[in-house]
Amino acid sequence: MMAVLIIFHLLAIFVPALGDAFIGVNIGTDVTNMPSPTEVVALLKAQGIQYVRLYDADRAMLRALANTGIRVIVSVPNDQLLGIGQSNATAAIWVARNVIAHVPATNITAIAVGSEVLTSLPNAAPVLVPALKFLQAALVAANLDQQIKVSTPHSSFIILDSFPPSQAFFNKTWDPVMVPLLNFLQSTGSYLMLNVYPYYDFMQPNAVIPLDYALFRPLPPNKEAIDSNTMLHYTNVFDAVVDAAYFAMSYLNFTNIPILVTESGWPSKGDSSEPDATIDNANTYNSNLIRHVLNNSGTPKQPGISVSTYIYELYNEDLRTGPVSENNWGLFYANGAPVYTLHLSNAGTIFANDTTNQTFCVAKSNADTKMLQAALDWACGPGKVDCSPLLQGQPCYDPNTVDAHATYAINAYYQKMAKSAGTCDFKGVASVTTTNPSHGSCIFPGSRGKNGSSTNGTALAPSTNSTNSGCLSQYYNGGPLTSSLILTLILSVAVL
Repeated sequence: MMAVLIIFHLLAIFVPALGDAFIGVNIGTDVTNMPSPTEVVALLKAQGIQYVRLYDADRAMLRALANTGIRVIVSVPNDQLLGIGQSNATAAIWVARNVIAHVPATNITAIAVGSEVLTSLPNAAPVLVPALKFLQAALVAANLDQQIKVSTPHSSFIILDSFPPSQAFFNKTWDPVMVPLLNFLQSTGSYLMLNVYPYYDFMQPNAVIPLDYALFRPLPPNKEAIDSNTMLHYTNVFDAVVDAAYFAMSYLNFTNIPILVTESGWPSKGDSSEPDATIDNANTYNSNLIRHVLNNSGTPKQPGISVSTYIYELYNEDLRTGPVSENNWGLFYANGAPVYTLHLSNAGTIFANDTTNQTFCVAKSNADTKMLQAALDWACGPGKVDCSPLLQGQPCYDPNTVDAHATYAINAYYQKMAKSAGTCDFKGVASVTTTNPSHGSCIFPGSRGKNGSSTNGTALAPSTNSTNSGCLSQYYNGGPLTSSLILTLILSVAVL
């Protein structure tokens, strides 16, 4: 398996409502060539990932996780819920086989009972709370109830009228389940497990959610959503949904149950009806999600209260049915190669990368041509990149397009600057990839270990008052440059 390096800065053990937040990952297994448990754990260790959620309690996986220190949520699959919810003996056997047999070598911290039962398997709702109670009793008998919590992941769609958050409430149809469930969580010191998907909120047919609001992108104050009842300002969908859950619990008189987000993410590919399922948007969402969670800011309603979150998911699951997006939520392909490179502003670049550190800076597929031309001009001018391979008759002249030539130039600058943070942005038209863009005899800087050398210059970008982008139309012969294309290019140091 390709060893890769995303540094998640994962933090201390999760203590409900206290302490630092952490980022974990979900591990789905609907993959044609699913890596072996040993290979999966090798990837987790290479990434520094310390929190995982399994969708079952696979014995081989739990054994592979032994003695790693990785904190594990095991799950009762929906198809086992009925048996456990009807028999405390069955629950005790499940705990003995899937928990007691593996601790303390495997650091199991929670049992997730079912998955979105109320919305995906409503007929099983009557046995949900009994299942939680039977499993809890088995943990108490084994003296494991303090270190292992029991809960059940819910879809955020159990919340009705989620905006404004202060008016949110759980679907009243489920009150006979939610009230005893919340009583159980409160009495056992557990947490409400919630799956939060701004992508699905954004994709709702009647939704009027701006894409930037869903992706955690900065909004001007006049674009922030304001809860008129509380006057709390919301800059992203994620916080609004989490606060809606807090308010829905308070509506039922439960005010001290923390929330653990068990799934959140964004698909990197979709079909024709999913135009916003793109690598750029997946990268933006997950990078911003990580930053948001780890800054421990909490939510507008619960500032400073950590909302630890598990990203959905580790691998692209190609065997899942449904739209194309269902197969493209992963951070990695099954062979361990990253789907894209995560970025964190003010923390450098988080490389999803192989051990040779071969990363490249390329033009985004949807980038504005004028901005790409400006990036090309600046890199070949003030950026002092050698763009001679782009001249007619040279190896990288073809294809003679702005995006192809810009990709060569901005990558050359990125390599020249030793891949420093902020050197692959070019006002949002560029992104880092591990796919080598070299083609034919056109070998890009950074290929085959040629990573370029760092310069001693202190400026990572042209200054804001620069007026010379370099009139370098010789590097693109598609037509004369107009004055509108000779623009000042300002590189953003803050990523995304």
